[in-house]
Parts: sequence; C-alpha cells; structure tokens
Amino acid sequence: MAPYTVDIDVRFRDIDALGHVNNAVYATYIEQARTRYFRDVLEMDISQSSNVLASISIDFRRPVELSDDRVTVTVDLAELGRSSATMTHEVRVGDAVAAEAEATLVSLDPDTGEPTPISEELRDAMESYHDL
Repeated sequence: MAPYTVDIDVRFRDIDALGHVNNAVYATYIEQARTRYFRDVLEMDISQSSNVLASISIDFRRPVELSDDRVTVTVDLAELGRSSATMTHEVRVGDAVAAEAEATLVSLDPDTGEPTPISEELRDAMESYHDL
C-alpha cells in the first residue's frame, strides 16, 4: 500500500529571514502528519498514547517557500520492533522532494517510563495498513 499522505499548509510564520521555511519547521510538519496518521490509521488520539519520539533525522533537498502554499508529507513504516516503530517521511512540494526524514517512536509504560511492548491492537493496525 502507498504511504499515508497528508497536505499541510505553509504558513507565513513558518518562513525565516531568508524567505524559506525554517529547518525546524520541517519537524513540525512531520509531527502534524504523524498526529493525523495516529488519528486516521490507528484510530487514536496521539496525546492519549504513551509513545515518545526517540529520534528524528532530516535530510534537506530543496527549500520550501511561502509561495509553495502547501507541502505533502508521507508517513511510511520502515521497521516495527518490540517497543519501537521507525517511520520514514517525505516532505514534498508538488513532485519535488524537499526533505526526507526518519523518526523512531518508542512505546513507554506510563507508570515507569520504561520501554514497553507496542500493544497488539496498534501493531495489527500498523501491519495491516502497511501490508506487513
């Protein structure tokens, strides 16, 4: 199946003094896509989950400018571990890739703060959506 995809508006506040989207905003775009992925694919409010972002890396390919109006962000599942999920992302403007990213989420026990296995319900939903 194709990756989960969402369109996000480029806002004036995203633009830095050089006239393009500030590099830190890309992580926000990815977070917005991940939040919608949790809502639409996993059918849960991400704020109600006990997942934390353990790492994120972003490779920038081209600038995004205010005139670009919106970006398209993909969410794909690269690896599903016992207590972690690594997702890959593309931030696109039209057909052009503006950035590629990889983010790892870790499921934590809310009482101890220690890693805990991803619930079977979430695991099944991710595997089903991504044909794993």
